[in-house]
Amino acid sequence: MRIIPTAVAGAFVVEIDALSDERGMFARTFCAETFAAHGLASQFPQCNVSTNTKRGTLRGLHYQAEPKPEAKLVRATSGRAFDVAVDLRTSSPSYLKWAAVELDAGRRNAFYIPAGCAHGFVTLEDDCEIFYQMSEVYVAELQRGVRFDDPAFAIAWPLAPTVISARDAALERYRLEAHS
Repeated sequence: MRIIPTAVAGAFVVEIDALSDERGMFARTFCAETFAAHGLASQFPQCNVSTNTKRGTLRGLHYQAEPKPEAKLVRATSGRAFDVAVDLRTSSPSYLKWAAVELDAGRRNAFYIPAGCAHGFVTLEDDCEIFYQMSEVYVAELQRGVRFDDPAFAIAWPLAPTVISARDAALERYRLEAHS
């Protein structure tokens, strides 16, 4: 497995090294020891899955606030999605920067998003399933979100969302003064 840095400090693309023979393919997708050696979360007490029937479905940008911010390891188990991390850590060298990865079930790649970053994606094809490993359990009172189209981030989404929840559509812009 290869762990490749992105423009967001602490966010990494995780690519597999597939071994193939007459039986098919085998690859390691996660190793606690390797993740810990890179300073990444290596315990994931909660896993989630989302199914998205339509191309252009947008989810995000979501994060969990202190005292239980969550790192995420995200992959597409079917289909493809443009997956984004936005750095909301005021002390980070990449504060307010974003990084994106095209998650592709066929490539079996993943995106590691550190705690303190907002996360979202837009599906690039119909019938896309996204699998999340979370470093913290969900706490409803700590759930937060910011607008996917916030000019503070200027994310270059590859397509405009056509399906978005009322909750995500109502998210507010990020307020710099509230986080200074």
